[in-house]
Amino acid sequence: MITLDSSYTTQTLTPERIWTNCLKVIKESVSPMAYSTWFLPIKPVGHLNNVLKVELPGNFHWEWIEEHYKSLITKALKSAAGDEAKLEYVVVNDFEHEAEKPKNQQSVTLQEKTAIPLAKPGERIKNTLNQKYTFDNFIKGEGNQLARAAAGAISDNPGGTAFNPFFVYGGVGLGKTHLIQAIGNEILAKMPNKKVIYLSSDQFTVEFLDSIQSNKANEFSAYYRAMDVLILDDIQFLIHKEKTQEYFFNIFNTLHQSGKQIILSSDKAPKDLKGMDERLISRFHWGLQADIQPPDYETRMAILSKKANDFGIAISNEILEYIAANITSNIRELEGCLIKLLANVSLNSKEITLDLVKKSVKEISTSKKINIGIDIITKIVCEFLSVEENKVRAKTRKQEVVLARQLSMYLSKELTKSSLKTIGLHFGGRDHSTVIHACTTIDKLLQSEKSFKETVVSIKNKIETVCS
Repeated sequence: MITLDSSYTTQTLTPERIWTNCLKVIKESVSPMAYSTWFLPIKPVGHLNNVLKVELPGNFHWEWIEEHYKSLITKALKSAAGDEAKLEYVVVNDFEHEAEKPKNQQSVTLQEKTAIPLAKPGERIKNTLNQKYTFDNFIKGEGNQLARAAAGAISDNPGGTAFNPFFVYGGVGLGKTHLIQAIGNEILAKMPNKKVIYLSSDQFTVEFLDSIQSNKANEFSAYYRAMDVLILDDIQFLIHKEKTQEYFFNIFNTLHQSGKQIILSSDKAPKDLKGMDERLISRFHWGLQADIQPPDYETRMAILSKKANDFGIAISNEILEYIAANITSNIRELEGCLIKLLANVSLNSKEITLDLVKKSVKEISTSKKINIGIDIITKIVCEFLSVEENKVRAKTRKQEVVLARQLSMYLSKELTKSSLKTIGLHFGGRDHSTVIHACTTIDKLLQSEKSFKETVVSIKNKIETVCS
């Protein structure tokens, strides 16, 4: 039992002392993580006529407190300042400039029912899902049967099934992104008030590091903990990002404990995610892991027919059968072949003949089968230059390590679609200017040293061989 300081009357108690006494009650009723995340950032700013005024750092913070801890705070306040005490929140819009805080404060008492409307975060949630990814245009087949069935169940009852988290994995171009976004779109169609957010793990990492640099890590964490459905694509890109994994682990725990839905995708099964926190891998096994296999012949035919109809081009069964028989690795290549045919028809006024199709199939099927990733590039560069891979992410300035790091950055910019900021993140959180400097340095070496140029050509050939 907690004994509060009784040597002061409610008239003489300062706002700070009242709130300190409230915190003593609250701390006994919540986890250390919840206490530090939701209550320590609250600041007492005034006390008048039995009303304690406290400042909150943002709208999401207020909304979470109001939804989850209202009765606890009421109990703590009455213990600290008497039965007549009331609480008034001052919510500071966290997107306003710090110097303008006094002008942009919004006040709301504990007794008011109307929530403060979300500002910029709400706009961001609306725009995260691609509307073209729906269940209607997702072709079911033998290779995705379990994943599709589970996705439908989740969209009917997010957070209320045994499929939480829902972990979808499989190779490139098999429809993982389509399926997980279709869940989000279906949930919003049925339950428009749900907070659903989709993003890639690269984007999650960039936002996390931005929040660290701007001293808003608590707000970053609170934002994602306030979601009803969190959809995170390509979770494998969190590998070797220990701090980001730590924050995601805490967000994961809060969402799962609150009955919120978590949906993840990866190119590997959880057990194969080497370099991922074991605690996270353990939690990935709490729900359902569903793999997506390459489509069988019948599914490929169904996909081709649907896509051709969507593109508005008439293609004979003979041609569709030829494509389906010769492009077998993934859905993206099937679509790529049809786009090539559409371009020839619309731009070059060519008829779709079997010869034209054979040419298109040959071009598509001999292209790279998987996306070249920054991790693969780094691994191969380090092998060629006899440098330990982990050192290129460290702060060392040894000449051989710096060269390996700069060449890895240069090839990542040339061979991937990653932004300069994303590339920098893969090398110990360096900024985009470091990547630009690395590319400039390598360009100069390529122009001035023939032997170095030959080495780079060999490295590129190795990368393309591995990724073909």
